[in-house]
Amino acid sequence: MLRLWLPDRPGALGAVASRIGAVKGDVVGIDILEIGNGQAIDELVVQLPDESLLELLIEEVQQVDGIKLEDVRPIEAGGHDPRLDALETAALLVASPDPISLLDAVCTHAGRPLGASWVAVLSLDDGEVRAAGEGAPTAGWLTAFLAGSRSAAALGGSAEAGGDVTWAPLAGAGLALVVGRDGTPWRARERRQVAALARIIDARYRETSRTDARRRHPSIGW
Repeated sequence: MLRLWLPDRPGALGAVASRIGAVKGDVVGIDILEIGNGQAIDELVVQLPDESLLELLIEEVQQVDGIKLEDVRPIEAGGHDPRLDALETAALLVASPDPISLLDAVCTHAGRPLGASWVAVLSLDDGEVRAAGEGAPTAGWLTAFLAGSRSAAALGGSAEAGGDVTWAPLAGAGLALVVGRDGTPWRARERRQVAALARIIDARYRETSRTDARRRHPSIGW
């Protein structure tokens, strides 16, 4: 996976593809993450016939005028299909039978389609960490991040924009989905994906909470 900054002009992506082809690489996927200020940020999935060609590929791509290579990372076995990853993750979340198992599933599985290194869920009321996946920062750090981001948003800014941690509210559940990774900023399209996944989690959390309450208090009318 190559994440590139390209000049937003005709032919820029074609020039990159030509350099990739010169080292016998094959572009098998393209995602446009952000466009603005005369720049586009794209992710290209490239297959190489030999791993030893990677350094040559990087050198070739960086020779294209105006190109900045932001990140290079391997794709795990099975390839990369963001749409399929998103659907499979949504299916796992919807199948969660209760709020606790749902939050566990979020922290275990939601990072894959988002390209996140870790996932956590916090309370919007007090910033308490309700669930956190492997690799997540400390509870104190997460609470401080969420408080700072909400304060910035209230003032019309965005503390997480351009950073490697971002979040989205689960407004109906009173929770926040917080996701992070090391060194790779979240771009506009990716932040929209985080927000969309948060809406799915929110709806399922409220649904399982109602079901759980009915089970515990069957005599109460709903």
